[in-house]
Amino acid sequence: MSGLERSGPVTRMALTLHDSMDAKFGFDDNADFRQQDIFSLRDISQEEPSEVEAQKANLNFIKLDGTIGCLVNGAGLAMATMDVLSLHGGNPANFLDVGGGATPETVKKAFEILIADPKVKGIFINIFGGIMRCDYIAEGVIKATKELEMKIPLIVRLKGTKEAEAKQYVPLTGFQVGCC
Repeated sequence: MSGLERSGPVTRMALTLHDSMDAKFGFDDNADFRQQDIFSLRDISQEEPSEVEAQKANLNFIKLDGTIGCLVNGAGLAMATMDVLSLHGGNPANFLDVGGGATPETVKKAFEILIADPKVKGIFINIFGGIMRCDYIAEGVIKATKELEMKIPLIVRLKGTKEAEAKQYVPLTGFQVGCC
């Protein structure tokens, strides 16, 4: 979360004095260790539960209103993926950046968060493996499809580090996965 401030209704107390009736503040998560007194005031009941769950797994996640779940590595690629989906008539259900250090377990956790949303009718995975190893993503996809008994379609795009190995794993999911 970045440094954000939103103020609600304002009342006029005198000619030059104004008082805010409501306000929300957001702080950069990287400041947590330096500003523990401020972060201890956090009220997660006021936050989207799926976003809180993702944060616990070190996933960058923002819930949206669409029907296509997105699992991507890198914020820039995630934004571009959402733009392309929208350009072609799709509607992203989320922004989810697994980052460069994802493991098969974090990929499975990402799937748990995605399929918990009843609006999600399919999942698009778009990975460019520079730092991220595509085989780790593929292992996570296999783990998720088997353990979570997934019933929605997947499209998987894997390019980069360990791509060939990853593409050999994807058919092991046991159900139809579009892979490019």
